Amino acid sequence: MESEERSRHAASFGAAAVAYAEHRPDYARDAVRWALEPASGRRVLDLGAGTGKLTATLLAEGADVVAVEPDALMLAQLRRTLVDVRALSGSAEAIPLPDAGVDAVVAGNAMHWFDMAVAGPELARVVAPGGVLAGLWNVMDDRVGWVAGLARIAGSAVIGPRDTPTGWRGEVAGIRVPEADGVARFGAPEQELFPHGQRRTAESLVATLATRAGMLVMPEPEREATLGRIRDYLANRPETAEGEFVLPMLTCVLRMRRSPRL
Repeated sequence: MESEERSRHAASFGAAAVAYAEHRPDYARDAVRWALEPASGRRVLDLGAGTGKLTATLLAEGADVVAVEPDALMLAQLRRTLVDVRALSGSAEAIPLPDAGVDAVVAGNAMHWFDMAVAGPELARVVAPGGVLAGLWNVMDDRVGWVAGLARIAGSAVIGPRDTPTGWRGEVAGIRVPEADGVARFGAPEQELFPHGQRRTAESLVATLATRAGMLVMPEPEREATLGRIRDYLANRPETAEGEFVLPMLTCVLRMRRSPRL
């Protein structure tokens, strides 16, 4: 994705902040535990925190969390939902925290928006030696037949390569924190996948998919046609036609350890 298009997609979420807060899933707690396991302490920055989906899971795991989010509407929603959390305006490229101020930086469905050429030095600055940087992504488990069918019907603007487990591995494989003066501040990325799921109805799943960046920037006639195809598909699948069901998901984690000496 080109830089200008990536920026347009990243900036699209604010208009859907209320729906995002209502419909987006949380994160598998086992995934959060694994992400934080190497950290030298419990001070955690949720970077690109959105409406606080990952923030809430971090709090449940006993982390001392500060949330940073660039979109004012998303940040306002987070503050309304999690009133006791320190929540600041900022971005991966300009983090409003002191040097070595946290033991871990985590990003929920957000790291792919970071400009690592600029964000890399900021991440290295705020993560204390011996800390950790981790990205978490919720993806749909297309190894399940009806989920694979949904991905085909919805199209790549709604369920793209990063939104399924096999595609995710390829999409994040190139994420690195650049070296500084020829020195690597973070080790090689590690990947792990954790089972997850979200209780949905056909209509609430449609509402969830409508909060995807590709849908938010889609022209209205195309958006309505896409949502109509999804509704028809779900109405005709026995797994989703009536009542509640569990959407099979995985929380995928990309983790990098901060050097203890630099």
